[in-house]
Amino acid sequence: MPKEIYFEPSRTLMEFRLLPGLTTEETKIENISLRTPLVHSENNQPKYYLNTPVVAAAMQSVSGVDMAIELAKLGGTAFIYSSQTIKQQAQMVSGIKNYKAGFVEPETVKPETSIVELYELSRKKGYGTFPVVDLTGVLLGVITKNDYDVKLHENLKVHNRMIKRENLTVGINIEDIKDANALLMESHQSVLPIVNDKNKLRYLVFRKDIRNHLDNPLEVVDEEKRLLAAAAVNTHDYKERVPALVDAGVDILAVDSSDGHSVFQQKTLRWIKEHYSDLPVIGGNIITGQGFDFLVDAGARAVKVGMGGGSICITQEQKGTGRGLATAIIEVTEARDKYYQKSGRYIPVIADGGIVNAKDVTIALALGADYVMMGRYFARMDEAPTSKVTIHNQIMKPYWGEGAPRAREWKAARYYQMEFAEGVEGFVQYAGKLRDNLPEALSKIKASMSSCGSANIEEFHKKAKLEIVSALSLREGQVHDIYLPQKDGNYHSINWGN
Repeated sequence: MPKEIYFEPSRTLMEFRLLPGLTTEETKIENISLRTPLVHSENNQPKYYLNTPVVAAAMQSVSGVDMAIELAKLGGTAFIYSSQTIKQQAQMVSGIKNYKAGFVEPETVKPETSIVELYELSRKKGYGTFPVVDLTGVLLGVITKNDYDVKLHENLKVHNRMIKRENLTVGINIEDIKDANALLMESHQSVLPIVNDKNKLRYLVFRKDIRNHLDNPLEVVDEEKRLLAAAAVNTHDYKERVPALVDAGVDILAVDSSDGHSVFQQKTLRWIKEHYSDLPVIGGNIITGQGFDFLVDAGARAVKVGMGGGSICITQEQKGTGRGLATAIIEVTEARDKYYQKSGRYIPVIADGGIVNAKDVTIALALGADYVMMGRYFARMDEAPTSKVTIHNQIMKPYWGEGAPRAREWKAARYYQMEFAEGVEGFVQYAGKLRDNLPEALSKIKASMSSCGSANIEEFHKKAKLEIVSALSLREGQVHDIYLPQKDGNYHSINWGN
């Protein structure tokens, strides 16, 4: 006889609908905030909040550097996958952190460097602005790609073409990036050197980063205005992987496992907490309140919820373990709320798996999740690290999970595990650029929250009213009893009359 049997079936997100509440001036769509905690932060540090309640899953076919950069600009984040070498993952994290910055520690050149040498250095580094310093680090000037022509000036030295120190606006002993930005905006320069009181160079601040921030008001950044970087780790080589990721500048870690209620994840969380106490770690995945308590006790500062619901996941089919995501969210957020009342520490809950569209995100948030993790949605975008293919005249992108054979081979070769697959490989329809898709989804979420009279996600948790819908209600809420000619491919050949 089993220990327990639950005869009430577990529920999925698609089985719920929201009941509207009172929309007020405060809950008009343009007034709604989607800001949400990414992890628990003792001091409510701004960098540990998302401005968009979605993150991209730690998957080879989803979260590369391009996805992480673009999603961070739009208010979310992408978790760099751990199914690669430690060096490769650290390089990807470094690529995110170095994409933009506030105070940049620059590559310098000497005044006697030749223009040809400078040109080759610029090609190698991928940028064209270099401060010029003497042997003691004193700033002598700045040279950019606009200050020389390698053919015309190949016989000259850097000091012949640089903008001299006396002709530059320079910040002296500036520590606050806001003060540096203000000084730079008043100048006519593209870059502001920061020096100490002895004129020794410390940093550069770039105008392009200011423009980038103005163009992306929702971007999530660290204390130095660098984009947030998140990465996954496993329960095997974390003692080597975590230090490398920390050196690369990672801000958030997540332990990547289909079943987080294990002593292996407990050991991983406790080791990271002991050696890197200020580094927040997300635990998971779990689907019970008991699993939540277990991970939080081990040191998790956020918890992922979901098992077997992803579009390419076959965990439930292979192992028989899993639960409908809605039921899992309900039980885990109940445990989260009890823990908060007892401890005063709010631990964010992430809904992960089986989230197809904006409606699903809205239902997950209404049930108590603080944000959602998605794979398929992001795999369709330009920024996903896969190439487009054409299948039956449709543009598609490959998509596979970390439990699929392609990713599993990497893990099996290193950890001698995974005798069977927990995911499949397939294709998803190409959707274009993330920036052209995500704003529409966010508008739908805000519209739902507005209809429910909620100005932010915290209010949504308290005010949302949901009910389970029948199969006939689901049908009624879809397009029905109408001929849609575009499905037959002859939409444009029809005479629509007057």
